[in-house]
Amino acid sequence: MRHRSKLMQREALEGFLYIAPWLIGFTVFYAGPLIASLLFSFTSWDLLSPVKWVGLANYRSMLKDELFFQALKVTTIYSIFAVPLQLIVSLILAMLLNSKIRAISIFRTIYYVPTILPAVVSAILWRWIFNPEIGLINLFLKLIGIRGPEWLTSSQWALPALIIMSLWSIGSSIIIFLGGLQGVPDYLYEAAELDGANLWEKFRNVTFPMISPVFLFNLIIGIIDSFQVFTYPYIMTEGGPEYSTLFYVLYLYQNAFQYFKMGYASSLAWILFIIILLLTLLQTLLSKKWVFYSGG
Repeated sequence: MRHRSKLMQREALEGFLYIAPWLIGFTVFYAGPLIASLLFSFTSWDLLSPVKWVGLANYRSMLKDELFFQALKVTTIYSIFAVPLQLIVSLILAMLLNSKIRAISIFRTIYYVPTILPAVVSAILWRWIFNPEIGLINLFLKLIGIRGPEWLTSSQWALPALIIMSLWSIGSSIIIFLGGLQGVPDYLYEAAELDGANLWEKFRNVTFPMISPVFLFNLIIGIIDSFQVFTYPYIMTEGGPEYSTLFYVLYLYQNAFQYFKMGYASSLAWILFIIILLLTLLQTLLSKKWVFYSGG
């Protein structure tokens, strides 16, 4: 028994040694900054002066900050339109890529490539595509006799342009949907065909119920990503024109590293955390009514 106890202690020690790099990294790069940001959210700090405790002053300031509500509005509108659009298009493409045709792997690779491109490169590419004078979209519209909008230089079209651009990076959700589709048993489709089901009925009664957990996953990840958009508006519009693309995380960044309001930026970060947490919990609760689990 004594030998067995020493062996268990040795195995436990070795286990902790193996995960020590991860624990140290998690503490230094995640847990530590997380706790620090919570403390800073109750302070006033410009990175140069000493930290000053202000209590809930930062959170009260948000109620009077018009740009805070503008950033929240822009991000919410983007999420409402971009997330459903991404889900619908990625599901349709996944169903097409699930076809058993020659060289289908090439098409799958083509649709996934934009996802692995650096975000800055994609932003520069799309800034050129949306150029009102020499951009590909307006040149195409000109060929069919339509005068294209100003896109990124217009307060009315800048946000819709970024919503359209969001389809550029749906490769990951396509792959996830594709994995879910390939997990649907063929005998379910055969049974539906015997019952006289058409394509829409097979999708509604077989395909969607079987991939509903995958759909829920992509929905939650899509909402989280939509509230964390930063690189594209930062590179392409810098929040303009007229704050029409002032996304929440971009406004948070501006407060932290342009206005040096680190305390206020930390409070913005925690409000964002609460919003994402509540939306995720809401989707999880609502999913009980429409998500089907085969083991349930």
